[in-house]
Amino acid sequence: MPLAMNEDLLFGGRRAEMVEKQLRPRGIRNRRVLNALGEVPRHRFVEPGLVDSAYEDRPLPIGHGQTISQPFMVARATELADPQPGDRALEVGAGCGYQAAVLGTLCDRVFAVELLPDLAERAAETLGALGVGNVVVDSFDASAGWPEHGPYDVIVVSAGAPRIPSLLVAQLRDGGRLVIPVGEGDAQHLAVVRRRGDGYAIGHDTRCRYVDLRGRYGFGGAPPAAV
Repeated sequence: MPLAMNEDLLFGGRRAEMVEKQLRPRGIRNRRVLNALGEVPRHRFVEPGLVDSAYEDRPLPIGHGQTISQPFMVARATELADPQPGDRALEVGAGCGYQAAVLGTLCDRVFAVELLPDLAERAAETLGALGVGNVVVDSFDASAGWPEHGPYDVIVVSAGAPRIPSLLVAQLRDGGRLVIPVGEGDAQHLAVVRRRGDGYAIGHDTRCRYVDLRGRYGFGGAPPAAV
């Protein structure tokens, strides 16, 4: 049996189980998001020794003190961002590229930035091997965004920030959505910012625990202006 077919038989069932036994029961309702989580091969983004744990509902280490977020948090952040087929998206803190791959199945174009060059290179290689051609990966401090490619319909920050950086909010298109974990340690929650013309509405959702956002506007950086 060809390797690709064998892999699909082995892990396709695990993805379906993840969707039906983890995501739906915990309240994920968006059909497109559920389909994306059921399609993207999460096992291709984890460390080789952790492949058998890829579809468990928990974060897993990916090296350099970073993690791939648990499936529920990826699904919930994506659902809150509400990506549409024609959208342009930005992910800050791309890690191994899994969240970017999910966004890539739901959006027209995705720009993903990871501060650590080794992880960014790995993410780009994995996405390329999977034939994901609408995601661009780069490595630099994107805690203030990537204005060259904005404005964005969707911004997802995959690391916890001390506050909501106004420079990220400013890169939202009218009607755009920013989802970002805010707070320290176990006190984090997902914040959702929606742009309405020149104004913004901020909501608060699920408690979470992401790795810390690094860079100028993350933890340890100069305090930015906040919204």
